[in-house]
Amino acid sequence: MMQASKKFRFQLKVQQSIFVVLLLSLFALLGYWAFETRKQWDVSQSGRNSLSPTSIEILKKMEDPVQVTVYATEQHVQLGDIREIIHNFVQLYQRVKPDLSLTFIDPTEHPNLAKEAGVKVNGEMVINFQQRQAHLTTINEQAFTQALMRLARPEEKLIMALSGHGERSLEGVANYDLGDFGQQLRMNGFVSQPLNLAVVSNIPANASMLLIASPQTDLLPGEVDKLLDYIDAGGNLLWLVDQESLKGLLPLTEKLRLILTPGFVIDPQAEQLKAPITFALGINYGQHEITRGFDYITVFPFARQIAFNENEQWRTLPLVEVAQNGWVEKNPLDKAFVFDPDEDVAGPVTVAVALTRYVNDREQRVIVVGSGHFLANTYLGNGNNLDFGINLVNWLVGDEAMITIQPRATQDSYLVLGETALTAIVIVFLFFLPGIFVLSGVVIWWRRRSVK
Repeated sequence: MMQASKKFRFQLKVQQSIFVVLLLSLFALLGYWAFETRKQWDVSQSGRNSLSPTSIEILKKMEDPVQVTVYATEQHVQLGDIREIIHNFVQLYQRVKPDLSLTFIDPTEHPNLAKEAGVKVNGEMVINFQQRQAHLTTINEQAFTQALMRLARPEEKLIMALSGHGERSLEGVANYDLGDFGQQLRMNGFVSQPLNLAVVSNIPANASMLLIASPQTDLLPGEVDKLLDYIDAGGNLLWLVDQESLKGLLPLTEKLRLILTPGFVIDPQAEQLKAPITFALGINYGQHEITRGFDYITVFPFARQIAFNENEQWRTLPLVEVAQNGWVEKNPLDKAFVFDPDEDVAGPVTVAVALTRYVNDREQRVIVVGSGHFLANTYLGNGNNLDFGINLVNWLVGDEAMITIQPRATQDSYLVLGETALTAIVIVFLFFLPGIFVLSGVVIWWRRRSVK
């Protein structure tokens, strides 16, 4: 009996020893896994502690290393430890792209280096990628990612914008103009120049594309001829057409084999969303590189129908269909909107098309949109008009890899506490909770003492 008891105790000790060894091994493995694996969850409402899908997508497209050099002192007058702020910010990008390096240089200790780099502000970042460089003085995801997008563009793309006829300007600030869109284009690495065909002999050969944005006066026949020559030579074109007359550009529609139906689109679905019924909502998109993965609403105010006939010259694809339950209204805007089957055209209505063909062994690309308003300063912020517009331009210039959703500015949030709230927090955490712990300890000690 004694031998059995000793044997049992021995087996029990062996089991306990094995359990301890296994438990320690488990802790060691968990510690190793925690050291080698990094996982985090961003629970902030605005997601400011993580990168947006757009930033992650851009980083994945940048195959070569990125060098970020920050010219900053140890302490900033307003921001304090600016190096720590920038380090924590850039670290978000380094988690996605490990070959993104970060270097700090004190401009007061190395003024010559700062001067050579063209640094003007304490805390300025210089980003280098493939022998291209961008300077940044703002610390936020939108600015940093847009700088990366500019650097990722293989070469500078020139956009020529037709002018001289009251067109919407890429530099204009009026509600009618496209100034905000032009600014976004420049932030994405594009360069734009106005083009007056009454002055120049032809459209520059280095232009990546031509923009025609709602001319208000008729083009001269000679100007139209230059446009047609540009199309015949294989030039890329973005044409924004409003519901007004074509201002002498009827030959261009014939060249493109398009039919621009008179009138404007009525979309009852917009009214259901408390938008004007004359705002056509883009929800259905064609199968195209521009719209692949684009599942967002776009808004086309006062849009007109872009129809086409199949032909051997052009391959034409609808990009956006609107007003599934609407129609093309032929009456003036000041009349009541009632569908007339004898006069109006029932929906769905195509308001944007993409055309392609090959000229001299090179693909020519043309996009015609039946609303110049959708990129105007007044309406650019509606829906995802900006993203769609930038994607149109990226496709036209041949930068399909840059088609994405534009980064948005993070809406930061702050918790502002009054004096009463701060006093309550101090009382609770410095006095009340410690007091409870002390009281609990005294009670436990007293009970144990009483038991003894």
